[in-house]
Amino acid sequence: MKNIGQYLKSVQSELSKVTWPGFNEFIGSTIIVLILIVLFSMYFAVLDSSFQWAAKSIFSGQL
Repeated sequence: MKNIGQYLKSVQSELSKVTWPGFNEFIGSTIIVLILIVLFSMYFAVLDSSFQWAAKSIFSGQL
């Protein structure tokens, strides 16, 4: 039990050293992440459709 208390004190000490982002930085980073998620989703959707079309063409003998 002594080790748990010591561990929690060290965690609290380390967390006090962290520089947390401000509100504007948090919102900006969140928007960037959401935009990248949308862009990567669109990219993978196009890639998936292309592979699906190619596989359908190859295996149906229409290529």
